[in-house]
Amino acid sequence: MESAAVHRRAACLTLAALTVLGTLSACSSSGGGGGGDAAGASQGAGGGTYSIWDPYPQYDKSSEWVKLLESCGAQAGVKVERTAYDTSDLTNKALLAAQQGNSPDVLIIDNPVVSTLAEAGVLTTTAENKLDVSAMAPNLLAAGQSEGKTYGVPIGANTLALYYNKEVLKKAGVDVASVKDWTSLTAALQKVKAAGKKGITFSAIGTEEGSFQFLPWFWGSGAQLTKLDSAEGVSAVALWTDWLKKGYAPNSVINNTQTTSWQEFATGDYAFAENGTWQVAAAEKAGFEYGIIPIPGKNGTTAPAPTGGEFVSIPVQKDTARYPVSQKLVTCLTSGDNSLTTTTTLSYVAPTEQVQAQQTAKNPDFAVWVEAVKAAKGRTSDNLGTKYPKISEPMWGAVQAALSGSKSPQQAMADAQAAAASATQ
Repeated sequence: MESAAVHRRAACLTLAALTVLGTLSACSSSGGGGGGDAAGASQGAGGGTYSIWDPYPQYDKSSEWVKLLESCGAQAGVKVERTAYDTSDLTNKALLAAQQGNSPDVLIIDNPVVSTLAEAGVLTTTAENKLDVSAMAPNLLAAGQSEGKTYGVPIGANTLALYYNKEVLKKAGVDVASVKDWTSLTAALQKVKAAGKKGITFSAIGTEEGSFQFLPWFWGSGAQLTKLDSAEGVSAVALWTDWLKKGYAPNSVINNTQTTSWQEFATGDYAFAENGTWQVAAAEKAGFEYGIIPIPGKNGTTAPAPTGGEFVSIPVQKDTARYPVSQKLVTCLTSGDNSLTTTTTLSYVAPTEQVQAQQTAKNPDFAVWVEAVKAAKGRTSDNLGTKYPKISEPMWGAVQAALSGSKSPQQAMADAQAAAASATQ
């Protein structure tokens, strides 16, 4: 029996979707490499092999992650065949597998890609497979929603905050508690420079990583992605541009990835670095005392930073008898104590308040990340869906133009808005 979703996929899925996805990988915790065969042989709901694809090739068979996958399979009475891909490679593999009618039973996918796969008819909805998402944080769940439907369960989230070097701030006479908004942050950077140290480093590279790092400042100004050239949006570009002009941030940010930006901070010369939860382990090894604060909004609130992280979804299958076991696998991976294991292993903030409380109880310093995630939002939220990458690319181009001095912030964002409007019509 074929479901309505199968017919929808046949009508919607095209190779053109591949071109949409090239800009979307930015913040998964995955490394490179990986690979493997496609879905296991279909043997219905009674036993057999069920395939799971994930973007975590850095975890081998001895890892807690793979042990959890195998445990969930055993609880469901099936064998799990796990294949790991690089994040961008996984997206392309998922689209091609759907075209060939060979999708995995469970797909763990970077959250900005969910709306694209959903629109292409690749994924089933949580309603279709009776996945309970009632306990999930609405702002995290929104990244996996399109046209009022939800296409998976968030496995956890990472996001951005400001790391700071305690010794650098102390020598500059800066109390980090005074950093509440853009004005007080800029004043702190001025003091740090006057004391002979460096201010702040971040990634403004002309890729999705640059947009990912710019968004807290853009959203923190009150701007919306549908109006890049608003006064608020221009003020965010002007903030970064002024920091470069005054020497509070290095010119290297134009080419910095999040990794090279972190390497600059790790030298011990910088007061602040914008980076994510995935650098906590590196911070512990940096050799100096550090702290973390949420990224401040323009007027003193916590800026909404973009959410990274993945959704656990169930792709469309011709054999609908497989869905009940797939549902058990997804529920196992995202519920209760398993959610704590998963998010701890992946360095993510849990998507439910209950598990967030457990994380903070184990590590009180983790509270700042919980606060940042509660204020965060998905890049494809606000019903942007597949329009997001068509907006993001001109936005990061505008930031590059302004920081390099080839355009004023106003002109850069005006040109970006025109390009985005044309691309999303």
